[in-house]
Amino acid sequence: MSSISKFFKNNIRQYGMVIALAFIMILFQITTGGIMFKPMNITNLVLQNSYVLILAIGMLLAIVTGNIDLSVGSVAAFVGAVSAVMMVDYHMGVAPAMVLSLLIGAAVGAFHGYFIAFLRIPAFIVTLAGMLIFLGLTMVILQGQTKAPFAKSFQAMAAGYLPGMELRWHGFNIIGILAGLVLSVILIAVMLNARRTKQKYHFETVPLWLDIVKIAVIVAAVNLLTFELAAYNGIPIILIILSVLIVIYTFVTQRTIIGRHVYALGGNEKAARLSGVKTNQILFWVYVNMGVLSALAGLIVAGRLNAATPKAGSGFELDAIAACFIGGASASGGIGTVIGTIVGGFVMGVLNNGMSIMGVSVDWQQTIKGLVLLGAVWFDVYTKSRAQAK
Repeated sequence: MSSISKFFKNNIRQYGMVIALAFIMILFQITTGGIMFKPMNITNLVLQNSYVLILAIGMLLAIVTGNIDLSVGSVAAFVGAVSAVMMVDYHMGVAPAMVLSLLIGAAVGAFHGYFIAFLRIPAFIVTLAGMLIFLGLTMVILQGQTKAPFAKSFQAMAAGYLPGMELRWHGFNIIGILAGLVLSVILIAVMLNARRTKQKYHFETVPLWLDIVKIAVIVAAVNLLTFELAAYNGIPIILIILSVLIVIYTFVTQRTIIGRHVYALGGNEKAARLSGVKTNQILFWVYVNMGVLSALAGLIVAGRLNAATPKAGSGFELDAIAACFIGGASASGGIGTVIGTIVGGFVMGVLNNGMSIMGVSVDWQQTIKGLVLLGAVWFDVYTKSRAQAK
């Protein structure tokens, strides 16, 4: 088998979803009369899907271990409600309220993790109970009401933009353009360094021209995104937060011992334990992490809405789970990447956005998204069965 065919075979899920995302966006660009790629719509896509992508990053780690978390939507709503009480009712400062909210999220994750990791109660049952518990507590805290408004600095985290919106060149925000160029240079350096490292340790690499094509496509996509954002209000602050999370979790999952232990746990828990992996502790901290990211998502939703509402987290867990599976995570555990999950989240987000612009009814939107999820999981099972047959 040539190195090129082997490259595509090993990355079929990830690159298949990237191609599917590009196809879906082009299709909606045509069917919506050019609205899909308008700068304002691209910005809205980032803002509207930020909380799903943050939840999906945490959900990925849970799914990689062979488990799941059904409580993330309720936990996000609960933390949003608690933050509203602290900031609106008790006039607490934004920074201490956010820190306390994240600590509450960590405590919730530890609560789930203790039952799952140490008492060995199935994650499905524990997090289903958590979903009901924190949904109820959200209603108790808010008493069926909406609490608002929040401080401007808190709203800026979810709906604000980097300073310098007024700095423009031919209608484009200069900060946005520079951000794309700087990011392009960093990506090129990182990817070329990764190739040199593989060659240094005599790992198999694809032909140089294929790596150049890959780099060119990624750089073009990054600059297209930043130019679209620059044509509107510039770079959203939430995109910076999301980018930092992607870099951190990509590094942790691919370059650290903890990340390898998480994947080992999902691949074969018994073998991982016999190899010296502290499986219970790893599983516990995966759910603590999930609680923190759920809290962060809850803060972002509250900031974007400028209000805490009892129904704020409805359906969040389903979107996060779907993003992971569409992005290449395996239902049996041990497989999945952060980048793939982000792509999967944007597939769902673009479907929502495009169908809403076209005026497709909500019932048909749910049906189509369900079929997309089913198709992604079927593709995962099909490719696995073919690999095992060979």
